[in-house]
Amino acid sequence: MNRLIDQEIAHISRVMWPSLLGDMSSPILSSEYWRMRLHALLDAPSLTKVQLCAIDGLLLRLDHHDRHGANGHATPAVEVSEEAGADHGTERVAMHG
Repeated sequence: MNRLIDQEIAHISRVMWPSLLGDMSSPILSSEYWRMRLHALLDAPSLTKVQLCAIDGLLLRLDHHDRHGANGHATPAVEVSEEAGADHGTERVAMHG
């Protein structure tokens, strides 16, 4: 099951952004469609941490696209609390949702 999830995440990673940019500034598939697909993956049993982080990253890209539109082509920077990492020697991972 995890291999199928990995394949689905890889597929979405490849096609989501081009489909949002679309043709002639009209998306082929909407951010709502991609959000639905990603949330369906989040419902899958036994997701690994790597899979959760990949899905979260894609959701963050959708958020960025929704805020900035097709003009915000760059991948959003993930903000990490320096204070949190310094106190515990680890980096916090914020999950979307």
